[in-house]
Amino acid sequence: MALELEPTLARVALVGVRVSMLMVFAPFLGSLAIPARVKAGLTVVLTALLYPVCAPPATTLSPVAWCRVVSGEMLVGLMLGLTLHFVFDGVQLAGQILGFQLGYSLVNLIDPQTEVDTPVLSILHQAVALLIFLALDVHHWILRGLARSFTYLPAGTVTVTAAAAQELWRAAGGMLIVAVQIAAPALVATVLTDLALGFLGKASPQLPVLFVGLSVKGLVGFAVLMGALRFWPQALEKYFLGALATSERLLHLAR
Repeated sequence: MALELEPTLARVALVGVRVSMLMVFAPFLGSLAIPARVKAGLTVVLTALLYPVCAPPATTLSPVAWCRVVSGEMLVGLMLGLTLHFVFDGVQLAGQILGFQLGYSLVNLIDPQTEVDTPVLSILHQAVALLIFLALDVHHWILRGLARSFTYLPAGTVTVTAAAAQELWRAAGGMLIVAVQIAAPALVATVLTDLALGFLGKASPQLPVLFVGLSVKGLVGFAVLMGALRFWPQALEKYFLGALATSERLLHLAR
């Protein structure tokens, strides 16, 4: 009986490793706000649902080969989760840029996602991005992508390649592009406000530009930011779709 159960448990473990790594690194699903028991239960349920259709063929592996296969499955879950996390990191970086520009760089909160001291505008940006993430059902896209990943890259066939690593580095560099594009409207508005206040201070030296400037920049920056939020769903949908496309390319490159 042990000889019959051992190959089955090994195949179940390969599917479960990929699912569990996604539960750790995927946005929202890997959040610290979700209890570990809920994550574990969801991992077991997803593994049970995926195993009948995605189970790898029964093979006998040496301990070294088994470690290599498990590492490959962990890498797949990591790639699926990180590509979407790069979008959230870009949005959070945009909040840090604006926080510095608007004078909120010293106003920090504890980020519930990472438990790190984070500028308050970064928390606001991340919360809005998470709400849009859920409204667009991107968490459902992730689960569908997980199921399709077993078609692109069956369990036990993962190979770490230089092309996949290069593509992952390129996706990480996209964080800066996301940050600049998200922060651009309010950033440009505050820079123009600085220029206008500078000319005003030259024209009227008795005007306390230093004290007036912070309030004016804050009002202008928040007004533009609130107006720009209307376009965030379309922009973030494009970023999320791009992240999923990148994860699909990574799966093809890891074969």
